[in-house]
Amino acid sequence: MRSMALSIAFIMGSFVAAVPVQAGAQPAAVNTDASIVYYDMAGNETLDPAEPQNNSTYSHEALLAIYEPLIRLDDAGVPGPGLADSWTRNDDLTEMTLHLRPGAKFHDGTPVNAAAVVANFARSTALGRRAGGTVIDAFTLISSFEAVGEDTVKIRLKAPNGQIEYWFGGTAGMMISPAALKDGAFGGSLTAIGAGPYKLKKFDANVTTLMTRYEDYWGGTKDRPAGFEHHYVPDGRARLNALRSGQANIALIDARQIPEAKGAGLTIQVVEKNAMWDIYPNLKKGPLGDVRIRQAIMHAIDREAIAEALTFGSAHPTQQIWSNKSPFYVKELENRYPFDQAKAKRLMAEAGYKDGFELTQLLLNNSEYRQVGEALQANLAEVGIRIKFDVVDVSQFPLFFKQPPRGDILMARYGGRSDPIQSVYELVGTGGSYAPGGAASPEIDTLLNKVRGMAASDPKRVEVMQQLAREVSEMAATLPIISRANVYATKPGCILNLQPYLPSGDDRFNDVHIAAGCK
Repeated sequence: MRSMALSIAFIMGSFVAAVPVQAGAQPAAVNTDASIVYYDMAGNETLDPAEPQNNSTYSHEALLAIYEPLIRLDDAGVPGPGLADSWTRNDDLTEMTLHLRPGAKFHDGTPVNAAAVVANFARSTALGRRAGGTVIDAFTLISSFEAVGEDTVKIRLKAPNGQIEYWFGGTAGMMISPAALKDGAFGGSLTAIGAGPYKLKKFDANVTTLMTRYEDYWGGTKDRPAGFEHHYVPDGRARLNALRSGQANIALIDARQIPEAKGAGLTIQVVEKNAMWDIYPNLKKGPLGDVRIRQAIMHAIDREAIAEALTFGSAHPTQQIWSNKSPFYVKELENRYPFDQAKAKRLMAEAGYKDGFELTQLLLNNSEYRQVGEALQANLAEVGIRIKFDVVDVSQFPLFFKQPPRGDILMARYGGRSDPIQSVYELVGTGGSYAPGGAASPEIDTLLNKVRGMAASDPKRVEVMQQLAREVSEMAATLPIISRANVYATKPGCILNLQPYLPSGDDRFNDVHIAAGCK
């Protein structure tokens, strides 16, 4: 048996650079009577970790605060103790035994014990395909689970798998009080009772999530603010104005607002992640099933111009799904598709579309998405690809993959998943959330299946993942545009300890502090 809680040295395929554009000295004292008031561009339709909308890691700040996962991924994405303070795997990666942390309680006082974990597992299993991708992937793999005494849960898998530690560090491992699971509660009918550092006070779907500090949190309350307010405001101008007026003390802003925010005396923190603006093609729609068309789109995008015009130094061109700090990064792939409109037109002509064609893009309705979408629309029009927008609320992105799928393409920011293999699968694998038309080649699915059966610590895993990156690029299975950082604006010196969090497109606010003298 091998103890995995402290031995996994694998760093997931992501990196981050937190770059304060305007720095100030951090006061030593903190204000624990104030609340974090955060204005964000994404919200939560529900606070159910299993609901498909919450599979996106761009709606996770509130979930990470309310729910403690079985396995906690640290800021670098490495699995470590959470509600399970240790765990073991057998040699062939078909069994996992979780040893739960003594004394942890849900917000309603219910103990976090083996019975509670089994109740959560039973619920996730019963949800089946109604759940989000991470939950589906975890629980379709599990053949059985059982409580072994008060604080131990034994899990048996259908096949060897080195991913499940990461899945239990995400939505599949976020534990809910058994009292909230009664009567088949799901999605909007679920009351959010977790075991995290903040407990729910009030929830208004796709508007606000108000939380208060959980005084009995197993990890303690030292320096933690009295509350955490998450406000969903899709318009970047409104978010920045809320900060300037004092309604907010931290806001996610559009990159184009960096000069204005700096001019107003605000502090800017650019947090670069393994995130990108990406075009997800439905390979069963129109001409997109032809690899030459997808390659033409890759050649038609002027990434340098888009990054320069829209991001004010916070992004750079990219042609693959991994950052250059990832062990899976393949340097030569960045030059595979140079900006070349003539070549794009030749490929389109070879595919039988010399006069161009029209694609419907599901456009998520906020200012940042519209800016990138309109730049892309203008770019592709130059080679005869006419983009028609179908505008929907940000929370409605699952329309792209729910049956019947809506739109030919979805352009969105992708922040990856807690498990790097799942990131690839969701983007390009058969059955992946962002690949409603299936995989672009059988080899993609073959390589995904191969790497799933490898331990996270297996050095050969990197080699297989790089093979997979090459195949994804050759087939233009997904269409990266530019990198995407989180750009925060704050009152100078007020927000402390906002650390980059690699396993999610969002950053974790659980240990953010408010300086003394700030509200």
